[in-house]
Amino acid sequence: MSAFVGTQTVESAEELRSLIQQFQGEKSCFFLRWPHKVSGFCKTLPDEFPSPEGQVFDSQKELRWKQQGIGGYSVLLLSANGTNPDFEPISDSRNIQIQWEVQTQDAHPYPQTETRFPKGLNYKEEGFNLGQRYFFDLQTATVHFVALKVS
Repeated sequence: MSAFVGTQTVESAEELRSLIQQFQGEKSCFFLRWPHKVSGFCKTLPDEFPSPEGQVFDSQKELRWKQQGIGGYSVLLLSANGTNPDFEPISDSRNIQIQWEVQTQDAHPYPQTETRFPKGLNYKEEGFNLGQRYFFDLQTATVHFVALKVS
């Protein structure tokens, strides 16, 4: 299967939650962001949902969201295992759908003692084996997105 990058807009936090549940798997990981804090890596959707920004990812895909306006969300799907008809594929400036290639690498998160995160980010206790997936345009060989993956 080929890689896919697409977008979608949802009108409410309830629609976003429903979309997340469609993509959530047994080994999914969540990371939510607010202006004043982050959730850290979580195996389940935190009670403080919705957040203005966040992502859920697993070994094959990442779903990112960002609040747009009042209550609506812009959603980005980064998938290593094929297309999704509910998402509009990203096109180039000539309106031609981009052909994506994926390259997977290990991730090296900051240690818990890193001072840029006041409370530290705990990913080892949760048992996450983090990696990164680079999405690059086959035509230009330009990396456009870097997604997290967990295995």
